[in-house]
Order: sequence, then C-alpha cells, then structure tokens
Amino acid sequence: MYVAVQHRIKDAQTAMARGDVLLKGEGAPPGVQVREFYLSQDQALATCLWEGGSVGAVQGYVDSTLGDSAENFFFQVDAEHSLGLPE
Repeated sequence: MYVAVQHRIKDAQTAMARGDVLLKGEGAPPGVQVREFYLSQDQALATCLWEGGSVGAVQGYVDSTLGDSAENFFFQVDAEHSLGLPE
C-alpha cells in the first residue's frame, strides 16, 4: 500500500538531518520505504510517498525518526483514483 505524508517542518536543520536517515531507510521496518520526496523551497513543508504494509508502520517509523522537528500527517493513498504512483 502507498502512504502519503505531509510534513510541517518546525526545525529545518534538525528535520533535514533526521530526514536523511529516512531517505536511506536506516532502521526501517520490513517493507517500509520512501518512494518520493518533495521539499518546499523555504524548507517549511515537505510531502513524501511511502510504501509499506500499513499507515501505522510508516507513521511509527517517520514519527520516531523526525521526533519534534516536524508535525506529520499521514493517509493511505487511494491507488485506484491517484495519478503518478510508481509501477
């Protein structure tokens, strides 16, 4: 399943350093991996597309890694009605 994550970044320097861990997949649960990453020019917002077994698996990994450097919002992607998903 695909999970979209929207990040409201509170501390860009910390979030970017911790985000490198996410992008590399260090310590990720089995089957959880980032597929896309988009960062706003001012580094205040980011959107990611993840693949994983559940929203909870992605959320646990992302929240525990980013900590208080960002506020994160998660939702399962409706693959049938979405455009541009990885094949």
